[in-house]
Amino acid sequence: MRRSKTGSEAEQLACNYLNSHGLRLVERNFRAPWGEIDLVMQHGEQIVFVEVRYRRDTRYGTGAETVDRKKQTKLVRTALYFLQNRRGAGDIPARFDVISITGEGASDDIDWIRDAFQA
Repeated sequence: MRRSKTGSEAEQLACNYLNSHGLRLVERNFRAPWGEIDLVMQHGEQIVFVEVRYRRDTRYGTGAETVDRKKQTKLVRTALYFLQNRRGAGDIPARFDVISITGEGASDDIDWIRDAFQA
């Protein structure tokens, strides 16, 4: 993946992967004043907020390891903003997943961490 397109290509790869596992895209790159959620998906009756992380290799750790407490706090605040601003969404159960992608091209390794952290 070229550096300039790494983020959007990784998000598209993650979206395709999740679609193939029964999730449906609701919104991509949802923005709030203090953060962004890469993918908002629906999985059955649940809203799933997905953080996508890409690493060419694991020399400095996996992408999932970079979703620290500070990032989790931003994601939770942004998710609450999403739920408060969508009619009926506040009553739907929600979870936070992380998709960690390692590799380049056809050799990509995708790690889907469901319910990666609690709000």
